[in-house]
Amino acid sequence: MGTLQLEVVTPDRTVVSKVVEMAICPGVEGEFGVLPQHVSLLSALKVGGLRYRADGKDEYIFISGGFADVNNNVLTVLAESAELAANIDSARAQQAKERAERRIAEHKEGVDMLRAEAALQRAIMRLRLSQLR
Repeated sequence: MGTLQLEVVTPDRTVVSKVVEMAICPGVEGEFGVLPQHVSLLSALKVGGLRYRADGKDEYIFISGGFADVNNNVLTVLAESAELAANIDSARAQQAKERAERRIAEHKEGVDMLRAEAALQRAIMRLRLSQLR
């Protein structure tokens, strides 16, 4: 079937750099798949899970927004932050979820609700991905 190069990069490190069979990205307009020989594409990404298949095995990466660029059989993901599902600390993600839920429930003056809701969304996605390892 063929392969493509996957590069997942954050401002401070390269999270993944490997040859893969396919990838599914969390685009802002919905998920989209990338296969070898994919047409050039540039898409914004939302908070979600990026799934890729390498050596017949599915792997997951938490993506906290960014952009995906497909060009010349290379998928480059420039993410605000990214974390391999295998490295997600479930207990820490659960604590972050509970903290965000408390902030939303209390709705105190001075609490940035959009920020609290975004934190909740990130924590929920990290928990989901940690269970897929």
